[in-house]
Amino acid sequence: MKTRISSWLALPLLLLTGCPSGGGGDGGFGTPGTTSRLYVVNAGSDNVSGYTMDTTTGALTAIAGSPFSGVTNPTAIVVSPTGSQAYVTNQGGSVSAFTINGSTGALVPVAGSPVSVGTNPSAVVISPNGQFLYTANGGGNVSAFTVTAGSGTLNTVSGSPFAAGTTPVGVVVSPSGSFLYVANAGSNNISAYTINSSTGALTIIGGAPFATGGSIATGITISPNEEFLFVSNGGSNTVSVFSIDGITGALTAVAGSPFAAGTDLKGSPLISPNGAFLYVANGSNNNVIGFTINNSTGALTAMSGSPFTAGSIPIGITLNAAGQFFYAANSGGGNVSAYTIAAGTGVLTPLNGSLGNPFSAGTGPSGIAMPGRP
Repeated sequence: MKTRISSWLALPLLLLTGCPSGGGGDGGFGTPGTTSRLYVVNAGSDNVSGYTMDTTTGALTAIAGSPFSGVTNPTAIVVSPTGSQAYVTNQGGSVSAFTINGSTGALVPVAGSPVSVGTNPSAVVISPNGQFLYTANGGGNVSAFTVTAGSGTLNTVSGSPFAAGTTPVGVVVSPSGSFLYVANAGSNNISAYTINSSTGALTIIGGAPFATGGSIATGITISPNEEFLFVSNGGSNTVSVFSIDGITGALTAVAGSPFAAGTDLKGSPLISPNGAFLYVANGSNNNVIGFTINNSTGALTAMSGSPFTAGSIPIGITLNAAGQFFYAANSGGGNVSAYTIAAGTGVLTPLNGSLGNPFSAGTGPSGIAMPGRP
């Protein structure tokens, strides 16, 4: 108990000083009065909107040259922990790789990009040490790559792609970099693997796949202390919660799981840096649902004031590493809703409209990310 609580309380400090699992560098976090960066992929306009984020107000300002091309029907985006690369999955079966200009935040295509992956990639993740990249492919597998330091080029891991369940829609790597989990929408289960720390290759964990207890998963995430895993289920309007065996990576459903959530859940759930709060986008209801997380059991309790109004059909959600500001990419509205996060309660309060909230994006935003964050 004491170990769990102290690790969660220490996390925000580690993130702000640039720990490998949280991001940092080149505008990754910033200090009060400076800027950070945020990127949104737009499926309808085939581009990426880039912004600087004022770390005092949370307001977004378009980066010079934004939106950036080099993507086709993009589905998801991830920014490396150092904030120096960005990777976008394209529905046609590829990943577009970019370096991020450290001064301006502009995206520059990596030589040889895009790189082929499996059929209909829907999610992408980078290991906390920045060495490996994985995509969840709707065709039923996971593509794995090593990431070349500096250039950001991708090289296929031997044995890739690795078999998963039916219609993978979400992928996450544990904070320690030891385990990888995939949420499978078609088979209502979770594929689980250990990660070879030298090669990035995946080996199935004993007992996997693990049933979600819900239906039609939309995404997956892990608590910062690596004790709990969460899956949002769009078909059953629930969130499934599991405890993680720290040695084997095996999953066990926690008492009360799955927990009731809103209707038409979209994308992956999102956890605050201190591990205390969880959020899920509620698509057709145009809002975001918030929960508090019991740090002993992983159980979810609806947050006071939840759900929180968003724009039209929110799909992707993210927050800055300091846990001050929250953003929702609204697919139907072509914009990004921004909020402050109450430190003690996790309650979301929209930024004042005088700051420009909501902030314009491209057509049909489908994913959103900040350095080292989903």
